[in-house]
Amino acid sequence: MKTLLSKRVVWVALLVMLQGVFLSSCNSQKKSEVPYAKSFLVDVRTPEEFSEGTVNGAVNIPLNEIESRFEEFKGKEQIVVFCRSGSRSTEAKRILESNGFTNIVNGGTWQNVKNEVEKE
Repeated sequence: MKTLLSKRVVWVALLVMLQGVFLSSCNSQKKSEVPYAKSFLVDVRTPEEFSEGTVNGAVNIPLNEIESRFEEFKGKEQIVVFCRSGSRSTEAKRILESNGFTNIVNGGTWQNVKNEVEKE
């Protein structure tokens, strides 16, 4: 009985610790040292979606073209990726980071990024 209780305590402590790490990474993802307006803004939606509205100064690099267009990301101080709901920008951030880019911010939705740029 004592061993079972000890194992439960260890699991609960581990889960609390992992939750803290997860929340910390989510919060750090939202923080941006460089203003969005001075970042390389990348809308990863389709060209059709992009033509319906986006952020001033944004470049359209659809998610399925990210890997073939790495050259465009090189040398940028900060890159903000965004899309319609945040799903594709999450994937774009993962792809870029797995290929050595470390200055990526997931801006979430294009409306969110637009609001941030307009505030600055």
